[in-house]
Amino acid sequence: METTYESQNAFGAIFGGAFLMFWLIVSVFMIVCLWKIFTKAGQEGWKAIIPIYNIYVWIQIVGKPGWWLLLFLIPGVNFVIAIWLTNLLSKSFGKSEGFTIGLIFLGIVFYPILAFDRTITYKGPAGDPTRSITGDLSSIGQKLQ
Repeated sequence: METTYESQNAFGAIFGGAFLMFWLIVSVFMIVCLWKIFTKAGQEGWKAIIPIYNIYVWIQIVGKPGWWLLLFLIPGVNFVIAIWLTNLLSKSFGKSEGFTIGLIFLGIVFYPILAFDRTITYKGPAGDPTRSITGDLSSIGQKLQ
């Protein structure tokens, strides 16, 4: 007796197609959220859709120097830097480390909160309104605190 796998192939195709559609919808939604977050931070929203450049803009929003982008090329270090930048993004909008944990583990919930909640506003790089976004080299020659 010969076994046919046509029903398994059909199930795999349906499941794969459904997963692909779900992934596409979530991806577009997260891009819209990132667009709104960039806009709230005073950046142009279109910068959120350009790979690598969006990370550079994210680094500027949180007030770190642009060369931090190079840290994303180092395996292991990129993971730590991404978590650190997420924490600084949270602080830039006046949120605590608890919100950072939400951004990391439940991003599909917390990024939309950051993007669409009108009571959450950009406070400045890492939550300091007196710090300049463009002042990458502003700390040179200043006393350490």
